[in-house]
Formats: sequence, structure tokens, C-alpha cells
Amino acid sequence: MTSNKSFKSRVRTRMAKTGESYSAARRNLVPRSGAPGVPAAAAETDPGVSAAVSASGEPGRLAGEAAVPAAGVPADLAGEAAAAAVPPAGPAEEAAAASHEETVSGDAMAAATGRSRGDWFALLDGWGAVNRSHGEIARWLVEEHGVAGWWAQSVTVAYEQARGLRLPGQRRGGDFSVGASKTVAVPAERVTAAFTDEALRARWLPEAPFRVRTARPGRSVTADWEGRAAVTVHLVAKGPDRTQISLQHGKLPDAGSAAAMKAFWRERVTVLKQVLEG
Repeated sequence: MTSNKSFKSRVRTRMAKTGESYSAARRNLVPRSGAPGVPAAAAETDPGVSAAVSASGEPGRLAGEAAVPAAGVPADLAGEAAAAAVPPAGPAEEAAAASHEETVSGDAMAAATGRSRGDWFALLDGWGAVNRSHGEIARWLVEEHGVAGWWAQSVTVAYEQARGLRLPGQRRGGDFSVGASKTVAVPAERVTAAFTDEALRARWLPEAPFRVRTARPGRSVTADWEGRAAVTVHLVAKGPDRTQISLQHGKLPDAGSAAAMKAFWRERVTVLKQVLEG
């Protein structure tokens, strides 16, 4: 953590002196392997970027894995939060950022990104973000200003809502997404079974139009709802007998449907906790 902050401080100092973008300043501060006088093994890398790259092109995160949110991020975003160097731009990540009316505090955003919400909005207005896509805005924040991936998503969604480009919980495509979360005192594999085992699922989600599509025991479940791929569940083990559940339900047609499903899932995960811990 200390080395990461130190590196970013060096990048921002160079930006102030040269007028370079964040990505250009970072590139000039990282010696390339094979450069004269720089042994391959000694080439410095940005401490905030892992060598691992997922199937989706996201550094430091394997395909399908849930990332851990930055400090100050609401706990119920944990299943989809991403603090990688390249912002996740897929529907699941955008839906996770858009599905919560609760936003991170202005102080937390300023501490994590170096600018207040108002400062970011003014900067984005000057760049013409109101006419850009969600993915373009988030990527610009990362590549030109060094904003970490989850925070790039958070700033982008906040900006889009402030400029009337989307309602709370709405994605830029027009549909809505909602979320629910709960921490339960059982192993993650047992939580997976609560979604995949029909008899166990009937105890907390009876007669629901829920059909499992994929399951990774102890990690995630995806499912159809009324015949559409709409539900994603991410599990994060907090210990041998403690699991955080983050559920997202997307592709909802309007704000009324979103409000109803948000209330439904919050009530259902409360029952799920009772069933698993009872």
C-alpha cells in the first residue's frame, strides 16, 4: 500500500511539472525491461497493477472473481466492486455501480481520487462527457487521471445521474438493476447450495421463476429470472464459517419494477440468513 501511494505521488508530481496525462507520466516513470542499463528482472512496475490478467483483460483479477471494494465503499457493493487499474466496463460492473441509490460520501471520493465530486463533474463537462458512453468516461478517468477502476465507475455513475443521463439504479441502456446483500454465519459452499439445491432453495425462495445457469461453489451463481439471464450472486468468504452475499438483479424494465424487486430481494436474503443459520 505504501509503495503504491508513493508511486502515484511521483506520477502526479511529474504531471504537475510536465503537463502530461496520468498514463503518459506513469509510462515515463516505469523503466522498460530491456532498456539500456535496466535488467529485465529489475524493471519497475506500477505497484498498483498485478501481473495477472483475466480473460476479460482486467489486470490482477481472474475471470469471474469478485473484487474487494476500496475503503469507504458501502459493504453491499463488495460483490462487484473493482479497484483494478483498468475499469471493468461490462454490464455486470456497470449494473453494480448503478443499482444502489446510496452513494459513497464526498469525503471518501475526494480522499480516494484526489478531487471532489463537483471538481470531477466540472472536469468531465469540459471534456464533453455528457455526449460520451459510460465505458468511454470510465476509461478516460483511468487512463488520463489515474483513477482506480471501482472509483472510475463510481464517479461515472454519479456524473451520469447528476446530468440526467440515468436515474438511480438505471443503466445507460435504459433498463434498471437492483442489489441486496447479507452476511451469514455459514461457509460459502453452503450458501452456494442454498441457490443451487432446489429443496433448500424452496425454503427461502419458494415458487420463484429462478433457474440456475452457472455455479462456482463458494464463489458465484448466475441464474435466469422469468427466462432471462438476470441474476448474479457473488460470495466472499470472510472466514471458515462466515460469508458475504452480494446479489444483483438486472434487466428490469422500469423504476417501479426495480423498487419492487429491491424490496423483494432484501426481504428474501433476510429469510435466507434465517434458514442457513437456524
